Amino acid sequence: MGLFGSKDWNVIGIIFEKPDLYRVNGNRGKGGDATTIRDNVKNHPRTIYWAVFNQKGAFLEGGPGKGATSIPAVAVTRLVREIPMNPTVRQILEQLEKGELDKASKALVWAGYPTKSEID
Repeated sequence: MGLFGSKDWNVIGIIFEKPDLYRVNGNRGKGGDATTIRDNVKNHPRTIYWAVFNQKGAFLEGGPGKGATSIPAVAVTRLVREIPMNPTVRQILEQLEKGELDKASKALVWAGYPTKSEID
């Protein structure tokens, strides 16, 4: 592939830890590794949502993962809508874009965690 066709992606996975705690895992990958990372994140059993961003922070693709059934559907819908601009996700993306790290992780700070009544 030429210079403009090679992949240099930041792959974000929102991982279910417990009902009131999700983790943002980020990985930077290039070329074939980028595709492998994306596929691994998509297929992880606790991935609630996965997303791929370019090095300028633009959303390329994403969707609910296998772990999306761990939380109420309304929370998944809200997460899908809010993740591209979530401050925690943006912090992880910024770290990956700088190229100093190829992996980063942080607890998701989010106002949309389901309430106890929504979980029961």
